[in-house]
Amino acid sequence: MKFTYTDIAKMIDHSLLNPSLTAAELEAGCRLGVEYDVASVCIMPYYLGRCAELLRGSTVKASTTIGFPHGGHTTAIKRAEAERALADGCEELDMVVNISQVLSGEWDYVRRDIQAVIEVAHAAGQQVKVIFENCYLNDQQKIRLCEICNELRADWVKTSTGYGTGGATHDDLKLMRRHAAGHVQVKAAGGVRDLDALLAVRALGVSRCGASRTQDILDECRRRLGSG
Repeated sequence: MKFTYTDIAKMIDHSLLNPSLTAAELEAGCRLGVEYDVASVCIMPYYLGRCAELLRGSTVKASTTIGFPHGGHTTAIKRAEAERALADGCEELDMVVNISQVLSGEWDYVRRDIQAVIEVAHAAGQQVKVIFENCYLNDQQKIRLCEICNELRADWVKTSTGYGTGGATHDDLKLMRRHAAGHVQVKAAGGVRDLDALLAVRALGVSRCGASRTQDILDECRRRLGSG
């Protein structure tokens, strides 16, 4: 499989969501994202404004989470979170579905909940990744979520938050790529910790991956390419 450094770096959303990270560590993480020219830095909402400042002038997008990590916020709060994030310079929003309502089969609620965030983001010209948290769901629920995201023109469907009981699996990624429409990309999150794992999910049709071990992955990429 041939690839360039940019191919790999632009698959990575550098994750800075661990609640124990200090402000100094968040700043350093943003700078690392710029240095390695990743796709985005996904950061805790409170630090988003500073993140957007640090990324300004680069090709790295500022991203954050909505309804994270459990998805149980009311739709009104998710919409307000999205509006605040956009005002703070967010370009990609990673929102968590209402997992309880998915498990309850309340699909109209689930659809409205996702739609509220997508409408706000798309009106501002920005993008949304919809997090399913697959570790709690069966295949039919995952498929129905893909169908809803197709209808609402979500930009990505995403496996997990990284804070549930499991992360991205190859079976789930195959299922999501099979049932997501061509205009909907697939993001893997949770468990992709090295370059080989990233290349494996890339081969399944994944276009974006959440990672906290970004430096290790991209240093290895450079070593293999014999550059950088």
